[in-house]
Amino acid sequence: MTLMSEVARSSEQLCACLCPRPPQIVFAAKLLDAAASAHLDGNFERAASLISEANFPEIREWTESLWGPHSQYVRHRMVPDSPPHLPKAERLPVRMPSLAERQWLRARDGLHCRFCGIPLIRKEVRERVRRCYPTIWGRKNVAQHAAFQAMWLQYDHLLPHARGGNNSLENLVITCAPCNYARMDFTLAELGLLDPRDRAPVRSSWDGLERFP
Repeated sequence: MTLMSEVARSSEQLCACLCPRPPQIVFAAKLLDAAASAHLDGNFERAASLISEANFPEIREWTESLWGPHSQYVRHRMVPDSPPHLPKAERLPVRMPSLAERQWLRARDGLHCRFCGIPLIRKEVRERVRRCYPTIWGRKNVAQHAAFQAMWLQYDHLLPHARGGNNSLENLVITCAPCNYARMDFTLAELGLLDPRDRAPVRSSWDGLERFP
């Protein structure tokens, strides 16, 4: 039985995230942190080896179990008086927060997913790593490093944009890619998720590899 099949979630139960993170994500973060340090020391072969070691298949299994419309963990329910899905012409024109708003959100939320708590890496930092170690990121999902893919920092609308959600800082939180994409256009109530704003952000020494040159 796989890790994913061992996790069951009642559609009536409120929970912090759709599917608990795999333990390998903690080890992957430590390996990537060590890789950044090795790179800064000029030990590029060691850095490449650590990055490769962090590419756990269990992390990819977790990510792929959440993505897509047929995920066994994304089971929505009908909630009376939920905001309707808006036609594109009726949605707010600005979908993503500005640079200043993104910086403010990272200062508020830190570099951990507000749902599942995993450590995160900004796309811009991942691109810096990719320039030195090109194999971490390809065009297709299967060609993307599992940890970098799962730890991809996102700016998530708690009330989805398609349901009338705006870019107010109160409606935005920092999340990982799996938690963000798994939610699709469903509200928190429709997925039985607790509001992440009701609990404190995770704080740690994780720097999101921001020191990578």
